[in-house]
Amino acid sequence: MTTPILMPALSPTMTEGTITKWHKVEGDKVAAGDLLAEIETDKATMELEAVEEGILGTILKPESSEGIPVNEPIAIMLTDGEDASNLNTYVESYSPEVGEENQASADLVQPQMLPKPGSDSNKPQVDASLRIFASPLARRAASDAGIDLTNIAGSGPHGRVVKRDLEAIPTKTPQEDETVIGQSEISVPAVVSSEKMVPAPLKSTPGENFTEITHSNMRMVIADRLTKSSNQIPHFFLTIECEIERLLEMRKDLNNRAPEGEGSYKLSVNDFVVRAVALAIKKVPMVNVSWTDKAMRQLNNVDISIAVATEGGLITPIIRNADQKGLTEISIETKVLANKARDGKLTPEEYQGGSFTISNLGMYGVKEFSAIINQPQSCILAVGAGEKRAVVKKDTLSIATMMSCTLSVDHRAVDGALGAQYLQAFKSLIEDPLTMIL
Repeated sequence: MTTPILMPALSPTMTEGTITKWHKVEGDKVAAGDLLAEIETDKATMELEAVEEGILGTILKPESSEGIPVNEPIAIMLTDGEDASNLNTYVESYSPEVGEENQASADLVQPQMLPKPGSDSNKPQVDASLRIFASPLARRAASDAGIDLTNIAGSGPHGRVVKRDLEAIPTKTPQEDETVIGQSEISVPAVVSSEKMVPAPLKSTPGENFTEITHSNMRMVIADRLTKSSNQIPHFFLTIECEIERLLEMRKDLNNRAPEGEGSYKLSVNDFVVRAVALAIKKVPMVNVSWTDKAMRQLNNVDISIAVATEGGLITPIIRNADQKGLTEISIETKVLANKARDGKLTPEEYQGGSFTISNLGMYGVKEFSAIINQPQSCILAVGAGEKRAVVKKDTLSIATMMSCTLSVDHRAVDGALGAQYLQAFKSLIEDPLTMIL
């Protein structure tokens, strides 16, 4: 039984996707759970797994196909041993656009005489009913390369010509091509695929001193969301200095007590920050809100988004109910989510939502900075590096490790005094870390 593989909806907001890589080729046997392809969504690159066993009969959307709508067929699966002779008919009946493309490709690869300009076009033509048994992907590749499929033995199911058969053909030299037909003798209109034309990842023009890098879906979404946030939200910023000497001592002591093997952990300063942010929200809950045009939404859960830098851009996995989790649980969960984010394996549930965001650039030596609010949240805390500074304590100059934290606030939802109260609650927890474990 022929079964279409559809572009899946990998998140509630996903409307289209890009196929970045196929892990199977036409004719491959597939088992349930096998990795079929990698799909780039508006947030991350996700893996598409097979839900049943069979044979990958044909790939409708090759690698780098962009803007594929959700639920549009991207490939066709066959059951093991199934006759694939009517696969083209099934593809054409299932997707009109693919059918039209296959017809155009089939017409292109039929043997024919190419007349010279001005010559008599009334030449004998090969029977138009002759059709080549080849996959749409192979037809498209053949038309692009000007390859005649009539004499190619297919290695796909039931002798079907697939793309790898074309890749095995030696490339002709320009001189060999000219002995068959001169460039001036060609008068064939270009065949344009129904799919979007995909630009090369990198391109440059001779004489220009720059290289263009094509935007990924993720980068486009980041640009759109941050531009809207910057333009639509009236940001204001509050900065506070926190002494972290006691926090560093407590961190060192707890890490020295950590067991080896199962249950081991290694706390970071950021783990304390996440815990302090969550507990401070419980003390000042009115910062845990979201602005809408009709009403203010008071959020019941304390879900902390943590900004993680990946090759594709910034993504914010979420520590759910962070106020109910201890330091070790936060530490372990944060590391797991960060690794999944960098590997592009986060599920939508792990990065969508959140009520408050933390962005920490302290590990890069950044002293302080301000961040753009992650809509529809109302606050984001930018955390700088801990560094030794001269401070005055009881009229005495001393040295202490200080950390600058800047709160970006949506002034529509949170006023300045409320933001200041929140930072005071956060500072008291950071500077007296024992209160975090009570």
